[in-house]
Amino acid sequence: MTDGTPPRLPLDWIATALRRERTRAGLSLSELAKRAGIAKSTLSQLEAASGNPSMETIWALGVALGVPFSALVEPPAPAVRVIRAGEGPAVASEQANYVATLLSASPPGARRDIYHLRAEPGAARESEPHIPGTVEHLIVSTGRVKAGPLGESAELGPGDYMTYRGDVPHAYEALAPGTTFVLIMQHV
Repeated sequence: MTDGTPPRLPLDWIATALRRERTRAGLSLSELAKRAGIAKSTLSQLEAASGNPSMETIWALGVALGVPFSALVEPPAPAVRVIRAGEGPAVASEQANYVATLLSASPPGARRDIYHLRAEPGAARESEPHIPGTVEHLIVSTGRVKAGPLGESAELGPGDYMTYRGDVPHAYEALAPGTTFVLIMQHV
């Protein structure tokens, strides 16, 4: 989008994915809502393709279902796909000026997702542990970011690479305006 506002995730993608994954897991609406720590009415709205889910809500549902975040937001992909800068399914954080755009979800047989992130200085984006075995790989494109597991974070600049466990509490904090980075989540 040209006005700087990230595009909204199509709610029908999320609704379809939630129903599919909840059914696969054999969970009721009530049980999934309880496991994710969200209201049953919120989950019901999401499965009805209404509401405006935050990144934190989708992550909590993914963890409760034992699936990567991308499994809940990735549309069916054509054979050739181009995502232009500023386009793609993006989700904003409630905690910080932080927007994640999914570039590539794990194809069948692989367990990795690729994101492009934009962050601005201010509040850190604190992340709860992802599904067990998750490893994150981060490469800074522009600006500076402080990232990593709580108590083990490092400051990174353009071109710097970092890897760490994503199945423990971790955070990302932009230290300069216009910070962007690529995040690869590997689910082993």
